[in-house]
Amino acid sequence: MLIWLMASWFDQGLARLALLAALVVGSALALPAITEAREPVDVTLVLAVDVSRSMSARELRIQRDGYAAALAHPDFLSAVQMGAYGRVAITMFEWAGTGFVRQVFDWTLVENRADVQRLSEIIGRSDPVPQRRTSISGAIAHGLARLEASPFAGFRQVIDISGDGPNNQGGAVLEARARALERKVIINGLPMMTREGPGRGFNIADLDVYYANCVIGGPGSFLVPVTRWEQFPEAIRRKLILEIGGMTPPRLRIIRTQALETRPLPNPDGSYDCLIGEKIWEQRQWMFDDRLP
Repeated sequence: MLIWLMASWFDQGLARLALLAALVVGSALALPAITEAREPVDVTLVLAVDVSRSMSARELRIQRDGYAAALAHPDFLSAVQMGAYGRVAITMFEWAGTGFVRQVFDWTLVENRADVQRLSEIIGRSDPVPQRRTSISGAIAHGLARLEASPFAGFRQVIDISGDGPNNQGGAVLEARARALERKVIINGLPMMTREGPGRGFNIADLDVYYANCVIGGPGSFLVPVTRWEQFPEAIRRKLILEIGGMTPPRLRIIRTQALETRPLPNPDGSYDCLIGEKIWEQRQWMFDDRLP
């Protein structure tokens, strides 16, 4: 009898141990996977640069040199070092239609003079080649993917989009913007309202208003329009400093480069036609079907 009782207690103990082991294993499987901690920075900034064929070779060079000069400017580094962490992370890519994206440089930590000088030199050596069509929605989508792949955790996440025309390929720009805003990403704009390139038939006169109503979004989002190419170096420098320093106004604004003027924009009310680029393409594509934009 005693032997039977001891054997019964032993079996019950084994059962309890097995149950405990199963609970431990089950709890471990239920826990989320441990991911590598990302380095904190003040801003993770994606520079998305338009290289569509509606821009001339001269315009592409001015744009490239303007970005290179802006990053190397002392005021830009001062804005970086004034942040809580004193460092930001930047990546840059060129975009056009849905089938084209070219990375200029990958995620790079910026915190001192050597960092900004190195990025400026990389941009200066790049050789942008114009490509077909204009997909702002594709640029936003790629910018979101770059932010998700970033090894840095930005207190603010920003996509900075330059462009000289409205969206005319890919998904609707409003849908792309909505996905970015859902992820707490800020989109700022640099509409280039020049008329030098060969694709003028696909441009619109109120590109700044289009960007305000259809492209930019998020807390403190803003745009800096460029109406003359001699304004570009100042425009991009001021824009980068505002983005890095977090000194943007609390409501949508157009920040003018000439005379350093600013003026408020009305909040988007849905009355602006954000499919205007697609409609222009449908009407006029027969003129440049094999060439532009």
